[in-house]
Amino acid sequence: MKSNHTIMDNRHIKAETDNPTINNVMGLKEWGLILLLSIVWGGSFFFAKVAVNEITPLTIVLCRVGFAALALLAFLRLTGKKMPSSPGLWVAFIIMGALNNLIPFSLIFWGLKYIESSLASILNATTPIFSVVLTHMLTREERLTGNRITGALIGWVGVAVLIGLESLKGFGVHVIGQVAVLGGAFSYALAAIYGRRFKKIDPVVVATGMLCGSTIMMIPMTLIVEQPWNLTPGIITWAAILGLSVISTSLAYILYFRILATSGPTNLLLVTFIIPVIAILLGVMVLGEKLGWNDFGGMTLIFLGLIAIDGRLIPKFGRKKVRLCENC
Repeated sequence: MKSNHTIMDNRHIKAETDNPTINNVMGLKEWGLILLLSIVWGGSFFFAKVAVNEITPLTIVLCRVGFAALALLAFLRLTGKKMPSSPGLWVAFIIMGALNNLIPFSLIFWGLKYIESSLASILNATTPIFSVVLTHMLTREERLTGNRITGALIGWVGVAVLIGLESLKGFGVHVIGQVAVLGGAFSYALAAIYGRRFKKIDPVVVATGMLCGSTIMMIPMTLIVEQPWNLTPGIITWAAILGLSVISTSLAYILYFRILATSGPTNLLLVTFIIPVIAILLGVMVLGEKLGWNDFGGMTLIFLGLIAIDGRLIPKFGRKKVRLCENC
């Protein structure tokens, strides 16, 4: 991972470590923003599941990033802010768009054709597990510690409890869709690390640049692969697309980059542990679903995992650095 051929070269890694000001132990404000982002992103699985019934995956991605980009461009104009003109920065926006939009959105929306939205949100909760290892290997800011490993494992057990034994029995039926969602989670983890280089730039500007870059990449792909002009979505599907774009993308990424700049990639990706909980709570309030013992048990374990990764559950153990290899 540290060779000259790595995706993120040493110059970029050094650039993101020049300003090591990370709030590893988060306060109430950071936890509040993470909870809000979890709610906003939790709704994205519902919106996408509604849309995928009538619209093909790449077209959903194009609509999501395209409408969100237009909304943020309008917001920037109203607030008097301007987009940067640096070619190097726009290249970085495009790379970020690929890692955080094009790849994960396409994989997850494709996977939603074969699996339930709740299962997709649970599989998406593996992102912090990828993140704690990748952050250790690719940066010098957030080293892998005992409490991070313990927290990730506790959180994963909580996710497994949420899934339940009945769901596990059918794991092989939709394995391709599940692997696709896991691939999206891996890409999200890489994006959170890469996104640290934008911490000195206005979060709205970063989100807008990333979404514009994603839209530019998605237009030719979608037109060639899916011919979206043949689709005839209904009004409910269009409402889901707008919710996916404006709420779960435009607003979400403003929160995303603000949290990323102050709390670091591993803490940011704790939202993916909370999203399955939000999905269950929304199901109870909106759809009249009932919680079982595994839901309460899973939520308890997930929050214990969050506390452990944050360094408050076992602080002494958390200060011990864990070396995965001699050169890390």
